[in-house]
Amino acid sequence: MHIKDKEWWKETVIYQVYPRSFKDSNGDGIGDLPGLISKLDYIQSLGVGLVWLNPIYASPNDDNGYDISNYEAISPTFGTIADFNALLAGLHSRGIKLIMDLVVNHTSDEHAWFIESRKSRDNPYRDYYHWWPAEKGKPPHRYSFFDKKGDAWQYDPATDSYYLHYFSNKQPDLNWENPKVRKEVYQMMKFWLDKGIDGFRLDAISYISKDTTWPVVSKKELAEKYKNDFSYFYSKGPKLHEYLHEMNREVLQHYPNAVTISETPGIEKEEALQFVHVDRQELHMLYHFKGMELGYSKEGFKRPDPNGYSLPAFKKLYTEWNDVFAKEGWGTIYLGNHDQPRMLSRWGNDAPEFRVPSSKLLITFLLTMRATPIFYNGDELGMANIKFEDIQDYRDIETLYMYHFLQAQNEDLEQFIKDQQFGARDNSRTPFQWDATACAGFTTCDPWIKVNTDHAFINKEAQDADGNSPLNYFRHLVQLRKDHLELIYGDYKMYDAEHKQIYTYTRTLEKTATLIILNFSNDLVPYTIPKELHKKQFQLISNNETSLQQEEHELTLLPWQALIFKLK
Repeated sequence: MHIKDKEWWKETVIYQVYPRSFKDSNGDGIGDLPGLISKLDYIQSLGVGLVWLNPIYASPNDDNGYDISNYEAISPTFGTIADFNALLAGLHSRGIKLIMDLVVNHTSDEHAWFIESRKSRDNPYRDYYHWWPAEKGKPPHRYSFFDKKGDAWQYDPATDSYYLHYFSNKQPDLNWENPKVRKEVYQMMKFWLDKGIDGFRLDAISYISKDTTWPVVSKKELAEKYKNDFSYFYSKGPKLHEYLHEMNREVLQHYPNAVTISETPGIEKEEALQFVHVDRQELHMLYHFKGMELGYSKEGFKRPDPNGYSLPAFKKLYTEWNDVFAKEGWGTIYLGNHDQPRMLSRWGNDAPEFRVPSSKLLITFLLTMRATPIFYNGDELGMANIKFEDIQDYRDIETLYMYHFLQAQNEDLEQFIKDQQFGARDNSRTPFQWDATACAGFTTCDPWIKVNTDHAFINKEAQDADGNSPLNYFRHLVQLRKDHLELIYGDYKMYDAEHKQIYTYTRTLEKTATLIILNFSNDLVPYTIPKELHKKQFQLISNNETSLQQEEHELTLLPWQALIFKLK
């Protein structure tokens, strides 16, 4: 069977490890590299081929490591460079590759470059960052995602100037317009690639280029051109693709086996191929945020839509993104990560009677779509949102800043806490649930963030022993995807686009075809297989629930049932 553009990174399954919450080895309540190393056999047992590790660099931890003070040092919280070397060797010896998180839109304000930059206006590091002299008046408004006032310009009295920070004021934005900055970044990338890592996940990479004429963005323009969302403005920097092409030329092309995944907030599907089309010589894969926008109400911050998300809208979105990469380039697909709530609570149903089947259905969806799937640690167990009731329990800068922002505007804080039980990032950052002991086998003492009490029955140890668990289903499906190349490379075709409960699609590679039928609902649903498939023979190869009423082409699907048929 001839497959055009075969690549290992299209065939792999990516497993994202949030090291702070994965496994603590020294009893300080924070996950670390020795803890992670002790669990490599578990990761190998999943069948995944690539680990994406969230930042472990030196950092004051204003934003859980996304504020880096030294790109070439490991944070002592996580361990040492020797621990890192042991982790890399341990993964490679198990046939698993490693990508690191590359955070180069901004640094920490405690990075040596910024410490120098803020000393004086003529410091050699001054133009490593974006500064606006106060004698020119206030700079044009830019929105900050993590600022109590929502202002991305921070006044710094030492030099009577403002510096730019799209994220918190402890995360000043790097000046990519300065070739010295770019050179420093490329050197640092080579440092890690020369250590033997297998690539990078590029954080907020669509924001790196700035229009340094600093045009005023009016409210009208923000609404009409940028959907009232600054991320759509920030991702339109004039030299973004010039810089990514240069990064490829200076670094990536010299490491032909390395892979890059670009996080691209503010990107429309029409722009996606500019990042990953092979002819452009920029990056390999990207992930978008479009799916993550579904299911929220227009009111409030991350307020769930009372009607939930619409399945027809969900199908339309994932079909359109499939079509972007149908002929060229390649995408990823995910339903949860460290910046999102738990996949099960957001897209499935975490009520006791639906938790297991809906976890399995979401696993099925991710492993049967035409894209490289990214799973966030714990989603293979069906871990659920913790749903904190008190702001004191939150650790995430996003939730805490938004709380203060809304408090200053006399908004309804009780409603905000309710909304955060659905959408907060901390829902996915609670400790990994290894077993039913007091701290879930994550640590021996006070964890940095509370453990979900449901670990008493949702944990790795219990699921290992249960043949019908989400964990064992995950292993089965990862293997099924490896065994059926059409589930990787096959063409995707959706059926019954308007059906409000069932998502049906086929994956076809030459003469081999597979049919996937997913019941995204709490109901028993009678369903007729689409007419044009009737002439096929159906062989059931996977079923996440036991019962299935099947007459010729008439099915009765259980709540959250996922079926995979081989078509002959």
